[in-house]
Amino acid sequence: MKKQIIFFVLFALCCACSKREKLLIGGSGWQQIAIVDKATGIVEWKHDLARREECNKVEMTPEGHILYAYKQGAKLIDRNHQVIWDFTVNEGEELHYATCQKSGGYLVALCGTPARIVDLDKNGNPVREFTFDTEIPNVHSQFRQILKTPQNTYLIPLMGKNAIAEIDENGRFLKNFLCGGTPFSVKLVGEGNWLVSCGEGRFLAEIDPKTGEIIKKIESDDLNGGLLLFVTEAIRYKNGNTLIANWNGHSNDKSQPLLLEINPSNQIVWRLPENPEIKNISTVFSFL
Repeated sequence: MKKQIIFFVLFALCCACSKREKLLIGGSGWQQIAIVDKATGIVEWKHDLARREECNKVEMTPEGHILYAYKQGAKLIDRNHQVIWDFTVNEGEELHYATCQKSGGYLVALCGTPARIVDLDKNGNPVREFTFDTEIPNVHSQFRQILKTPQNTYLIPLMGKNAIAEIDENGRFLKNFLCGGTPFSVKLVGEGNWLVSCGEGRFLAEIDPKTGEIIKKIESDDLNGGLLLFVTEAIRYKNGNTLIANWNGHSNDKSQPLLLEINPSNQIVWRLPENPEIKNISTVFSFL
């Protein structure tokens, strides 16, 4: 009996160790979304986007479906490319953010006058929404990846104002901190600090939400080789490393890594292996 238990434990450990990290990626200016093996950069699955579909957010659902924002709306598709639901914007709006919610539904954020945040049910139907005013006339310059906090507030990276704003469920502004650059994405890290990808500013900033102070700033000069270009989505791993999407759509330098991982000492520990199939990357989702 003991031998059987040991066998099953070893078998389970071997299975766990054999799991390889995969990355679901997409990017403005690239007419595909794809799943790649992180270690090799090999594309294992890809989905063609329609003409003029600009993707700046991808996620995988717990069921293994693919959720993506595409500027004119948000879609949920299965691995066979079949559309499960498609939420579309109104005239004059842009949609760059869609995410899964613990409730089983979804959340989307729409740039516009006014901007909107909409809760969707599991079938992609609107169940609740509220509006807010970014005070940025150019809709395309308003925001990309927002974040809903555990306190049910929303963090909005205001690209056209070089700032991060926090609003409540009624669209009222609670905080507004200048961070520089053109903030693209914001994540909660550590004890609730804001990790802000500062876009054209070419840096990452970690901000204390109580004071608005930038307590850590990561720029190209801090790295051991490689340049940060337009810094888009970033993921903080449990081990303290940070995965950075390094969008090159505004740069003539196509030699820089499209994705890179740095450790807490800002040393580059991984770069996405070169693959001609992969173009601009502005959004990344990690899974096993």
